[in-house]
Amino acid sequence: MRLFWKKGQALVRDVLDELPEPKPPYTTLASTIRLLEKKGYLTHKVYGTTHMYIPTVSQEEYSKSSINHMVKHFFEGSVGNFLSFMVKEKKISKDEVEDLQKLIDDYEKKGKK
Repeated sequence: MRLFWKKGQALVRDVLDELPEPKPPYTTLASTIRLLEKKGYLTHKVYGTTHMYIPTVSQEEYSKSSINHMVKHFFEGSVGNFLSFMVKEKKISKDEVEDLQKLIDDYEKKGKK
């Protein structure tokens, strides 16, 4: 998806050219891209026998949806459980913790107004 967001549109061959070695077979990548289209993340325009794929969701929308899905299905719907996991696994830096604390403080200030 990152390549589609970066380029705005791409052919299967464009995506394949950008992937590191070992590259998947063309048909495997084409199937994956069609699956992304079926799920609503991409659409396509037809030029003869060629399909140009275009993202239908922004990176922000995709990220929000993915995180919400992960929290709901893996952390019992609890953002607290998710953040606790990130801290315990050391996947979050002290700077990020400070940034989160500022966001929480700002949220609480707005709630009191």
